[in-house]
Amino acid sequence: MRKIIPVFLLIAFFSQNLYAQKTVRRKKHINAKEKKSTKKTIVKYGVASFYAKKFEGRSTRNDEIYNSAKYTAACNVLPLGTWIKVTNLRNHRTVIVRINDRMNHKNKRLVDLSRAAARDLGFLGRGVAKVKVEVLNNFRP
Repeated sequence: MRKIIPVFLLIAFFSQNLYAQKTVRRKKHINAKEKKSTKKTIVKYGVASFYAKKFEGRSTRNDEIYNSAKYTAACNVLPLGTWIKVTNLRNHRTVIVRINDRMNHKNKRLVDLSRAAARDLGFLGRGVAKVKVEVLNNFRP
């Protein structure tokens, strides 16, 4: 009987270590998945305007020809080629546009939208609007 108790204790001790190692491995696996799925979404608030008619047909910063019917924008704080969702804070309309141009460095506005985007957001008559800009990670049109 005395020989059985130490053997039984050893078996119990080693089985706890094996269980603890499996638990740690499982947690590491879950954390790796969480890191991949928790990208921060960049959100900015500011004032939006839209391009004047005189810019129609001119070259943008990334060598595209500006077309007021396309959903594009100029922005100084986000990289060229970034897709953004712009929400008009007055009427909560949204539009998705691609940044393909820069604004004058003296301009304090957050984004300058194409006429089509401004029309959909409902501020062509006002000229400017307070907006929320969200960067769309991994967006493909």
